[in-house]
Order: sequence, then C-alpha cells, then structure tokens
Amino acid sequence: MTDAAKVRRHAERVRELVASVVRSQIKDPRLGMITITDARITADLRDATVFYTVLGDAAAQAGTAAALDSAKGMLRSTVGKALGLRHSPTLTFVLDDVQDQVKHIDDLLAAARNADAEVQRLAARAEYAGEAQPYRLDEDEDEDGADDEDEPGGTVDDARGGDRR
Repeated sequence: MTDAAKVRRHAERVRELVASVVRSQIKDPRLGMITITDARITADLRDATVFYTVLGDAAAQAGTAAALDSAKGMLRSTVGKALGLRHSPTLTFVLDDVQDQVKHIDDLLAAARNADAEVQRLAARAEYAGEAQPYRLDEDEDEDGADDEDEPGGTVDDARGGDRR
C-alpha cells in the first residue's frame, strides 16, 4: 500500500506529462483542441485514468479519442520514464463531459424555477376550502357566555373554587 499523498503527486505528474506530450510531440491530424483536465491513478500505481475535454462536435471528439488511443504506447513509455516507477502505469483516456453535465444541471434548475413560479402563481389565487380559521379560539368561548366553572365537565379544583398549593 502506498501513501495517499504520493499517489496524488503521481496523478498530478501524469496529468502534466500527458498534457505536455500531447501539446508538443503528438502530430496526429485527428487530434482536436484538447485539454487534459484531470488524472487519477490507482493506489498500486499500475493504472492511470486521464480525463480530457475536446472543443468541437462529436466528430472532433471521436477523432481525438482515436488519436489518443493510437498514441497510448508513446504516452505510456514517456510517463513511465518520467515517473521512475518499476512498472509504467497503463493509461486509460476518458472524455470528460463537464459541459454537458453543466448544461443538464442548468436545464434542471431552470425547470425547478419555472415550477416554483407556477406554484407561487397558483398559491396567490388560492382560497380556503372552509373557513379561514377552522379552529375554535378562546375568545369564541368567552363571547358565548360559557364559563369553565359552570360546565359539568369541570375539574375538582374548579369545584372547590381554587387550586391547591
């Protein structure tokens, strides 16, 4: 088992190395406007996952994925030499669809705002089904002229005329 800080340092180094090699050494015409966003490496330092974004449509994303797949061997050897590990980590490239996730969340928030506005609009026109105050209040009993002492269901303290202390 390796140290978590060491794993994080190696993951950051993998991200930097892959970004540098993609920018300077890969001359594949299929490679689009790519940004390496993150890299994660397993605790045993054998497998690394590199996340990337591509500016463009689905065709640009597919071309970039193919270019990265064909350059995987060169990238792995460069990363292995630079890290100085016994085993070079295998590289897996994953398209990071952050923009799609952000758009989806924004759409959900807009739908929630519209639903809240509709509820507020309906609540402003709403009326009570019965009376506005469906519960009896103490003032209502006093207006009827009924005292607690005169009622047959009074307590023992009421019948004696006071409470015992």
